Amino acid sequence: MASVAFIGLGNMGGPMATNLLKAGHAVVVFDLSPTACEQLRAAGAEVASSAEQAAVGKDYVISMLPAGKHVAATYLGATADESGLLSKLDGSTTVLDCSTIDAATARQVGEAAAAKGIGFMDSPVSGGVAAAAAGTLAFMCGGDAATFEKARVILKDMGKNIFHAGPAGAGQVAKGCNNMLLAIHMIGTCEALEMGARNGLDPKVLSDIMLASSGRNWSLEVYNPYPDVMPNAPASNDYKPGFMVDLMVKDLGLAMEIAQQCEVDNAMGQLARELYSQHQQAGNGQRDFSSILRRLQNEQ
Repeated sequence: MASVAFIGLGNMGGPMATNLLKAGHAVVVFDLSPTACEQLRAAGAEVASSAEQAAVGKDYVISMLPAGKHVAATYLGATADESGLLSKLDGSTTVLDCSTIDAATARQVGEAAAAKGIGFMDSPVSGGVAAAAAGTLAFMCGGDAATFEKARVILKDMGKNIFHAGPAGAGQVAKGCNNMLLAIHMIGTCEALEMGARNGLDPKVLSDIMLASSGRNWSLEVYNPYPDVMPNAPASNDYKPGFMVDLMVKDLGLAMEIAQQCEVDNAMGQLARELYSQHQQAGNGQRDFSSILRRLQNEQ
């Protein structure tokens, strides 16, 4: 079993670290939230007083942080006068950043790690809180092949599907593409179901019809946005918990950056971002992203 430092114990990081403990790894955690740290201590983790204390000497350092600025500050230093974690590590440690951030920052950290002989992969995830708890996340990894093989050893204890997307930054590009498409087909699914409901169709029956037809998609199959169609979906629990609208808006912003950098005219992606931003501004930021259905029902 490996020695692992886990930095960032939010809605995703906490369950991921817990699964590493269940797999028998020696896990040291750090988070700014004492409550989050105590929950992991109760599960068997050691709690460090700083990210550096957690990370030094470990086989793996895994981070799950809110944004690119936090990842850069953690690994490179918050200012020119500060040194980040990379300055305290060596080639015996593999660094896996599972945060969803901009590809440019992922590449910057990856280049800095490579210069020190440290294996680094940007490894953003897909699947949400439920998959994090179940250990069935999908990981989209960016880095060299040798580091990917090391990463897969530990990622398999938190996920089901582990992909090597390409060099550093490629994981973030793959995540941006995936979540842009997710937003688009969730909105389309909501529109189709509401259109059917207003014409007297039972949303459950219509869902079954589309699942057996060419309109089949993940939102229908796994995450139906219409209340009471799928008992375990957030829609059947007042759109809680799940993947928050705030996070979808953030991810769509990252996807727009990728599209602009490679000059793709992603009209559907831009419209999805606009609709989710409006939904967020109407006070739905903490609701699951499938709550975009309420925009059609005038229940914002």
